Amino acid sequence: MQAKTGICLLQDGSQEPFKVRLHLAKDILTIQEQDVICVSGEPFYSGERTVAIRRQTVGGFGLSIKGGSEHNIPVVISKISKEQRVKVICLLQINGINVRKCKHEEVVQVLRNAGEEVTLTVSFLKRAPAFLKLLLNEDCACVPSDQSSGTSSPLCDSGLHLNYHPNNTDSLSCSSWPASPGVRWEKRWCDLRLIPLLHSRLSQYVAGTDLCRQNSFQITAVDGVGSGIIQCLSPEDCIEWLQCISTNVSNLTKHNIKKINRNFPVNQQIVHMGWAEEREQDTLQGHAYTPKFLALRGSSLYKFNSPPVTTWDWMRAEKKFTVYEIMSKIFKDSELLDRRKNCFGVQSETGDDLYFSVELESELLQWERAFQMATFLEVERIQCKTYACVIESHLMGLTIDFGMGFICFDAATKAILWRYKFSQLKGSSDDGKSKIKFLFQNQDTKQIEAKELEFSNLFAVLHCIHSFFAAKVACLDPLFVDSQGAASAAVTSASCTTTGVCKIKYTT
Repeated sequence: MQAKTGICLLQDGSQEPFKVRLHLAKDILTIQEQDVICVSGEPFYSGERTVAIRRQTVGGFGLSIKGGSEHNIPVVISKISKEQRVKVICLLQINGINVRKCKHEEVVQVLRNAGEEVTLTVSFLKRAPAFLKLLLNEDCACVPSDQSSGTSSPLCDSGLHLNYHPNNTDSLSCSSWPASPGVRWEKRWCDLRLIPLLHSRLSQYVAGTDLCRQNSFQITAVDGVGSGIIQCLSPEDCIEWLQCISTNVSNLTKHNIKKINRNFPVNQQIVHMGWAEEREQDTLQGHAYTPKFLALRGSSLYKFNSPPVTTWDWMRAEKKFTVYEIMSKIFKDSELLDRRKNCFGVQSETGDDLYFSVELESELLQWERAFQMATFLEVERIQCKTYACVIESHLMGLTIDFGMGFICFDAATKAILWRYKFSQLKGSSDDGKSKIKFLFQNQDTKQIEAKELEFSNLFAVLHCIHSFFAAKVACLDPLFVDSQGAASAAVTSASCTTTGVCKIKYTT
């Protein structure tokens, strides 16, 4: 578990970045802002309340606002009607939109577009602070900004530069607050946002693009709540935060997998799961990426739009691929399609290519090991796979057997036509459509014997053969078997050309 605390800047929406403190714990990231709170005595403001008002045919909402971040004071409702002044009401949210740090005109625009009914989150002041009394009781000769909503212009520049609201406390002076016996105020770090880390999603990239923010990142919780753009002091500091958060997310994921696997039989266990960004193959918006939640479980690779929570969720996957009939590949820097790094691909049994990006190299290595492990476990479990094929217009069957190798037989009589061990395969080629030519070495004559077969699902067969080779190598590696780690790919090679032709070679 990684624990870390540090100061960063937070940009949330259109407002200017402001200082926050991040605190990383085992299962949660806390974002804190500085607040001035009453630590003794009776504070002069009450707690937050939510009220709903409806726009009238004449007079709009019937309220007036003053203040704004450009005046370093909060946005306040100064009047409810022309006839009645009210105690000061600080305006915090409009229809759930945080306006604490908004400029006056920005609040006007939000109110103008709020619809016929608006929900306001406000804080009532029990008595007006001394530094606000003059501003709120003095009517400036200003023209209303929005006749339809009844809002008024910003406060005229009085030369006062006060920071009342705790969100703007950098230059706050305690003398700015009203003096009251027994009341004591302190500047403290208070929780602004809590981001649960389980299934949360990290990204340095501008959403949907390959444009990387060098010093910044954002984190999105499983329920879609985002942190905003967190700006670090340097690229190194940013990477350190990403690595620490990623480590905790990974640890939580592993623990969660153990809990979930208790409810699944051995052949349906989860090997690995997590977020990746999928690159759209055809898009009119440039290099568009969409977050997808991937899971390697039992015999399948699942692709979701959101993490599966219930057993029923597993049945609603967007896509599902058979592990031993797909081929995964880690892309080198020279093979990347754009500016995103840490990418891997998955070629499906239909020959379609899926392209994914993750944030860190450590995540990429996790997926590489997970694909190798899932393939090994599934091949070891099924032991053999048979595909229908055609040889010179005759219906045949090709069995790929984990122990015996390749077996070709007549579909009608079951008579074996030929048999070769995995080590006898010296090469192969295909036409990218349906035909495969195998080159086997005869053990007695040492001559190369060519066998050509035609399949209805070419890529599924090719990927299955590759999976059996990889599993065969893995089971001979004591380190892999003992540690359940990654299978070595050094003794197998597979290359897919741009025309879709796949070549497989086994070396001893």
